[in-house]
Amino acid sequence: MTLTFTEVTGARGGRVLFAGLSFALGPGGALWVQGPNGVGKSTLVRIAAGLLPPAAGSVARGGAVSMLAEAAALDAQLPLAQALGFWARLDGTRDRLPSAMAAMGIDPLADVPVRMLSTGQKRRAAIARVVASGAPLWLLDEPANGLDTASLDLLEAAIAAHRAGGGAVLVASHVAVALPDAQVLAL
Repeated sequence: MTLTFTEVTGARGGRVLFAGLSFALGPGGALWVQGPNGVGKSTLVRIAAGLLPPAAGSVARGGAVSMLAEAAALDAQLPLAQALGFWARLDGTRDRLPSAMAAMGIDPLADVPVRMLSTGQKRRAAIARVVASGAPLWLLDEPANGLDTASLDLLEAAIAAHRAGGGAVLVASHVAVALPDAQVLAL
């Protein structure tokens, strides 16, 4: 699993947000992309995921990718376990879902409709979806949004376990997330 940016330029709406970015992220690695709102952190994540093409430069990805975006992408009418189960079936990772829900402290909410969850609970559910994916590369866009201190601790523990198992993570956030020995990219 690797992610490599070579002289990448990112643009949105015809406006260049960043130019000439180069970095390499390998197994066990972490990159913290930091900066205020509007500088291009989400654009960088979308380029890394292959959802947006770079305006210039090249991106190389090796291995599966799981992305956490702003929207949880969970059916609001379904109970949480069923809503997450939809994605787990698509990913072929149903066996990983119970431990991912437990890791994010949402297993007691399995029967609660998604629409009834708080902002932080929905965020932890979206993170559990990434954890359950089994993808070696996690792209996390503002993962700490809506999380209290205890939930941030769960996120940081999940990231540490993922990295210890050889996974890599790119975290785009204006809020500090514990990422020991991470590369830092300030936009």
